[in-house]
Amino acid sequence: MVPGRNSMEIIIAKFSHWWPPLKKGTPATLRAIFFFLVLFLAAYISSLCLDTSAFLSIKNEPVPTNVEVVLVRPENLTKLEEPRTPLPAKLQTLPERVLEFPAIDCSGADERKNQTRTCPDRGKEPTWEPARGSRGECPSYFRWIHEDLKPWKASGITREMVEGGRGSANFRLVIKKGRVYVEKFRKSIQSRDKFTIWGILQLLRKYPGKIPDLELMFDCEDKPVIRPEKYSAEAAALPPLFRYCGDRRTVDVVFPDWSFWGWAEINIRPWDKLQKEMKEGNKIIKWEEREPYAYWKGNPFVADTRKDLLTCNVSDRHDWGARIYKIYIEGYAWSVSEKYILACDSITFMVKPYYYDFFTRSLEPLVHYWPINDRDKCRSIEYGVQWGNQNPEKAQAIGRAASELIQEKVSMDYVYDYMFHLLNEYGKLLRFEPQVPAASVEVCSEGMACSGGGLERKFMLESLVKSPSLSRPCEIGHPFESQELEKYYKRNLNTIRRVQKWESQYWQDFEKQG
Repeated sequence: MVPGRNSMEIIIAKFSHWWPPLKKGTPATLRAIFFFLVLFLAAYISSLCLDTSAFLSIKNEPVPTNVEVVLVRPENLTKLEEPRTPLPAKLQTLPERVLEFPAIDCSGADERKNQTRTCPDRGKEPTWEPARGSRGECPSYFRWIHEDLKPWKASGITREMVEGGRGSANFRLVIKKGRVYVEKFRKSIQSRDKFTIWGILQLLRKYPGKIPDLELMFDCEDKPVIRPEKYSAEAAALPPLFRYCGDRRTVDVVFPDWSFWGWAEINIRPWDKLQKEMKEGNKIIKWEEREPYAYWKGNPFVADTRKDLLTCNVSDRHDWGARIYKIYIEGYAWSVSEKYILACDSITFMVKPYYYDFFTRSLEPLVHYWPINDRDKCRSIEYGVQWGNQNPEKAQAIGRAASELIQEKVSMDYVYDYMFHLLNEYGKLLRFEPQVPAASVEVCSEGMACSGGGLERKFMLESLVKSPSLSRPCEIGHPFESQELEKYYKRNLNTIRRVQKWESQYWQDFEKQG
C-alpha cells in the first residue's frame, strides 16, 4: 500500500488507468454519471476485499485453547443471542463463554458482625440458558422423586398441608422470583440448617431463574415423622415435610443432607473437594496390600444397635478389626457417614438398614455392599470376612462398584440436579401462591458466607457456585410402575436371604468341626 493513501484511493487510481479518459467537452451530466459509477464499483470491490481479509484473519489465526471468562453482574445474566448466520467451522469449535458471578468479599465482615446485613438488589430475576444440552439421563435413583411426591399427586399440595409440618420443622423456606426467604422456628443440631439453606442458595446460582416460586417446611432432625395413618384417608392435611431421610412407614420428602456443603463441627470438607481427595486416596494402597479385616468407627452411644457392635470387638477369637471391609451401621436413624464409607473402595458391610437417604435406594446387595444380619452381627461380620478373604476378586468388585457409583453418580452436579428436579416437581403440585411471611428474613450467598466465621465461612466459600451451569440438568426418568418396584424389592430380598443361607451353612459346618 502506498504510504498516505487508503485502500479506496488506490482502487480509484487503478480504475483511472483502466477506464479511458473522457474527452474534452464531454457534458457535465455524463461526467457525473461516470464519477458515481466508478465510486459504486470501487465500493463493491472494497467490500469484497474486506470480507476476504476478515475470513483470512480467522483462518490464519490459531484457535484459542483457553476458556474466555467474562465477569458480569447477576442481573445481566441473560441468554446469549444465537448468530444470525452460520459461523465458519473454525469458530464453531471455540470454547463456550463462562459467565461468573461477582466474587464474594468477606474482608471486614468480622468488624461488622453485629450490623444488619442486607442482600444486594439484583433487580430483575437473573436468567440463564445453558449453551449445551442436558447431561443425559439422570441416575436411576432420581426416579424415587416421583415416589416421594406420590402421596400428593392426585390432590396437589395446599397451604393447609404445608402449615401442617410447622410443628416439626426447623424452618420455612420460600423462593419468590429467584430470591430466598427463611422463617426459623427452632434451632437445628449444629449447623445443619445453615448448610442446608446454603445448598439451596447455590442451586439458584447454578440454575438461575429455573427454580419456581415455592414454599416448604424443613425438619433437620434425624428421624422421619410423617406417618400417613395419622392423617385422613384423603390426605387432606398430609404435610409434605422435607428432611434428610425416610423409611417405609413414613412419607417425609427426602432431600440431600447438609454435609454435601461441609460439616464444620467435625471438619469434614464440602463433598466436591472431599470426593476428589478420596478418589486419589483410594489409589495409595492397593487392594491386595490392605489388611483383610472389618473396621468401624463412630459413636456407639446413640443407639442400642451400635452398642451391640461393641461386643464384636477384638478378642482372642475375633481378631478382625481393620481395613479391607468397612462397616456401616445406623445410629439414631440414617447416618451421614454412609456415602463416605461407600466411597472408600473397600467392600461395605451394611448392617441391615431401616432408613434411606436420597440415593441409597439404588444400592443392591452383593452389587454395592455385603448384607449383615442385624440380629447376629458378630457372626455375620465374621462370616463376611471369611467369604471376602476366600473370594478376593468378587469382594473387590463389590467395593469397586460402590465406589464408582458414589464417585460418578453422586457427584455435586448430580446432587444439584436432584434438588432441581425435586423442587420443580414439588412446585408443580402447589395449589396456592407462595407468600413471603412477615417474620421471614431474606438470605443470600453474600450474607450467609460472611456472617459466619472459621470453618463455616471457609466451607461456604469453598462450596460457592461461581458460575451458572454450562449444561442443562440431566433428564429424569419416568415414575416406577408398581410391578417394577415389586420386582426390585423381591430381588433384593432374595439376595439377602441367599447370603443368610450361606452364612447359616457356614456356622453349622463350623460347629460340626468343633
